[in-house]
Amino acid sequence: MSRTKKEYLFIDGYNIVNQWSYFNDMSRNIENTRSKLIELLVEYQAYKGIKVIVVFDAHLVKGSLEKRENIAGVEVVYTKENETADSYIEKQLDKIGRYERVQVATSDNSIQQIVLARGGTRISAQEMLLELQNTKKDIQTRTDIPRQKGTNIDQIIDSETRIKLEKMRRMVE
Repeated sequence: MSRTKKEYLFIDGYNIVNQWSYFNDMSRNIENTRSKLIELLVEYQAYKGIKVIVVFDAHLVKGSLEKRENIAGVEVVYTKENETADSYIEKQLDKIGRYERVQVATSDNSIQQIVLARGGTRISAQEMLLELQNTKKDIQTRTDIPRQKGTNIDQIIDSETRIKLEKMRRMVE
């Protein structure tokens, strides 16, 4: 009996942020930039039904320990001292890349090659931005459709039933 493979999307957080002009105006405040990226990914994960893990480098932070957070279902990982997002993602690919469907969003060529060699697929930062924008448009299209107030009974019952109901209504009056 074969099981359905779970889908994972790993995001090299700072690589994506640094590649997107979308975040240029936020680059002065890294916390706001990270929050905005995570907000977009929460929406994306909910809509697509895949597991999203965003990894931020903390390898240059003295004494930094690996830290994980779960923000509305999106796993946020801050790497430990001397561990890059690339090496973290590479380890995860070693664990699950051959058994699950794994995609990695980064524009770093070396990690893209590793991803492909370990059974995953890659998406560039620019492609990821387009994917997020298109998903946001899809969500807006679905939620912006005017909701009909009530349902006209003529739309859900056949004419014979409608005639019988009309006769019953007249008898009650």
